[in-house]
Amino acid sequence: MRKATLLSAMASVAFLVTAIVADAQQFGSAAEAKAMLEKAIAEVKANEAAAIEKFKKGEAGYKDRDLYVFCFDAKTGIVTAHPSLIGTDIRVLKDKTGKVIGEDIFAAAKDGTVTTVDYFFPKPGGTDPVAKQSFVTKVGGQGCAVGYYK
Repeated sequence: MRKATLLSAMASVAFLVTAIVADAQQFGSAAEAKAMLEKAIAEVKANEAAAIEKFKKGEAGYKDRDLYVFCFDAKTGIVTAHPSLIGTDIRVLKDKTGKVIGEDIFAAAKDGTVTTVDYFFPKPGGTDPVAKQSFVTKVGGQGCAVGYYK
């Protein structure tokens, strides 16, 4: 009886670990988000217009699971690259708790620094807000960011 209980417990632990690993692989990490932003910075410096087009299309590795680069005009706040918000003034965006996250993201975009902004946002395919953090910077005439779910 003990052996059966022990085997059952071990199987449960193995299933739980597999589920946790699968969930972690489904979403990008903080390190992956920051690395994508660093790559995007170099891309914008090389050719801003071409970079924005790549970001919009998710080309060249700029879309990986839930990770993607989003950018906005650093003067006007108008979103220039995002899966669904192009043309929107980033400064008016709110998370589901009512926090005006767009103002924080816009203000965080500074030349030569990468700043983090924390907020709540639904995961892809979901509706419930969960903790998310974006790495934000300014490069050329763009504020650019990559966010990941905590």
